[in-house]
Amino acid sequence: MSLLQFTNKGIYCPQGNFYIDPWQPVDYALITHAHGDHARWGSRHYLAHEVSRPIMQARLGADISIETLPYGVTKVINGVKVSLHPAGHIVGSAQIRMEYNGFVSVASGDYKVENDHISTPLEIVKCNEFVTESTFGLPIYNWLDQRQMFNNIKNWISGNRHNQRTSIFIAYSLGKAQRLMKGLEGVAPILVHSSIDRLNKAIESAGIELPETSLWHADIPKTDVQGNIVILPPSLLGTNVIKRIPNGAIAICSGWMQVRGSRRWQSADAGFAVSDHADWQGLLDTIKATGAEQVFVTHGYTATFSKYLNEIGISAKEVATQYGNDEEAEAADLEAKEEGVV
Repeated sequence: MSLLQFTNKGIYCPQGNFYIDPWQPVDYALITHAHGDHARWGSRHYLAHEVSRPIMQARLGADISIETLPYGVTKVINGVKVSLHPAGHIVGSAQIRMEYNGFVSVASGDYKVENDHISTPLEIVKCNEFVTESTFGLPIYNWLDQRQMFNNIKNWISGNRHNQRTSIFIAYSLGKAQRLMKGLEGVAPILVHSSIDRLNKAIESAGIELPETSLWHADIPKTDVQGNIVILPPSLLGTNVIKRIPNGAIAICSGWMQVRGSRRWQSADAGFAVSDHADWQGLLDTIKATGAEQVFVTHGYTATFSKYLNEIGISAKEVATQYGNDEEAEAADLEAKEEGVV
């Protein structure tokens, strides 16, 4: 038995007649989280976690038809019991649990095992079949302890301030930026790009408290920026805009920096492996803990990861999807190919 079909529109539950994170418009879309590769415009009706509502409205339009649930509350859709459970990926991210005639399927979306103190931490959900990502599904990806990682970042900022340099962080606007804000709260004043500020306001409107920030813009006085922290989206990396920040030192924050570390890339001065995805061991630990008899491996290193799962006795199949088109997933794939690890 299975509750899932993998179609050209997305992951489909025929018993409930709904899709999960579809990449084409459908009548009823259940959404794991508000990143653009999982929450797409055009569906007739959406169901997501309550924190995701204002984020999805900011990204897809205020007039979308959207229903929300808190974590752990069950809704019956055409006889299928549906509930949302924390994925720990970004604020509002959820694993979607489906139960029909005693059979349980879980679509995890993206997830991470560390508590970033912004997102609700990952919950292990027991199931018969489990859909997992594999964005960093290679043994080379093993993250530093979060405290050590932020200590390294804080030491870099301290050195920059000593040299009267501005610490510029390149980070995905939804998820990564807020994690940096939380981890660096109180270290120095934080300024953010308008795209991050807009999402911060959406997140705060859902009742999530974020650290205090100021809006950065290209014409801001030098005295308001120098020696402080500026967080910008990846789209500005390598542009003339970034050169207008006085005495800037640039750090890229992404899981793929695990491979290249602090070596220079696109004029960056440093790199930190800050990821909102599970690393190799996190993926394995989560999958084993679910007790799933069947695992479906999506977006990332699907061939390598599913092959390894089968070798250790966990039945796994590769599934082609259109997920993983955010900056971090794309960069991880590019970087690994450049380094010759795939």
